[in-house]
Amino acid sequence: MAHAAAVAKPPAPPGRRRTSATPRGLPYLLIAPAALLMLGFIAYPVLSVFYYSLQEYNPTKPWRNGFAGLDNFVHAFTEDPVFWDSLVFSAQWVVVEVGLQLLLGLALALIVNQTFAGRALGRALVFSPWAVSGVLTSVIWVLLYNSQTGVTRYLADLGVGSYGTSWLSDTSTVFPAAVVAELWRGVPFFAILILADLQSVPKDLYEAAEVDGASRLRQFLHITLPHLRDAIVLSTLLRAVWEFNNVDLLYTLTGGGPAGVTTTLPLHVANTGVDGHDFGYASALTTVAFVILLFCSIAYLRLSKFGGEAR
Repeated sequence: MAHAAAVAKPPAPPGRRRTSATPRGLPYLLIAPAALLMLGFIAYPVLSVFYYSLQEYNPTKPWRNGFAGLDNFVHAFTEDPVFWDSLVFSAQWVVVEVGLQLLLGLALALIVNQTFAGRALGRALVFSPWAVSGVLTSVIWVLLYNSQTGVTRYLADLGVGSYGTSWLSDTSTVFPAAVVAELWRGVPFFAILILADLQSVPKDLYEAAEVDGASRLRQFLHITLPHLRDAIVLSTLLRAVWEFNNVDLLYTLTGGGPAGVTTTLPLHVANTGVDGHDFGYASALTTVAFVILLFCSIAYLRLSKFGGEAR
């Protein structure tokens, strides 16, 4: 015992702390290569768009290229009628799509959250459209809406409508047709996120509510919805941004037509840049869309009090 006490190390002075053998900056050094790559892939395109938005840049007319200042923005707000029409339709598209997708996704999540025979198969069927790529989804619905071999042909056989009818070529039916196609792809996104959050709701809350005599509706309003608030806010924000930037489905189904009634602002950007080769003006339109999305996202998060305590 005396020998052990003699060789024991004296305690460290109270003013000194034990230092780790790992340098404090090592974690940052390890993630630096990946962070720099991500910064390059994200920052460079964004800064390029801001730069070209102030330029007159058209590869087919190089003699006109040069600094344009704010001319592209002035042209968008004062001289381009397609800009305002596409902006209004983008807002209409986002509100209708996100609202319907949220309601249907919530309903599906509540259904597949219940215990019933074949629930695993039901969940797989509900989530399967989300696994299909956007291009393949567009091709599927183009075939379904084909006037010769699609749904309208079979409806005409049943006496509903006439042969040769194309819902995508009629200004009165093209919007509902495009909405249904996008619903098929977007509803599973809400169903997945809401179902994941539903499974984390404590069962004790529902049992206590049943003991107190609360109906299913009151349980849904006072237990389920408050618990899902943050998930709903986040999913609607993400989906709104994605729907605003939707190009592939509308481009494949309608190309912005007929008569430009389904042209969103990002689709107008694509037509201006890809088809018209006016990359300077397309960059200015992209910058306007970025600012709109930024301010709308900030306002939405503030108004919804995302991350705060549910009342």
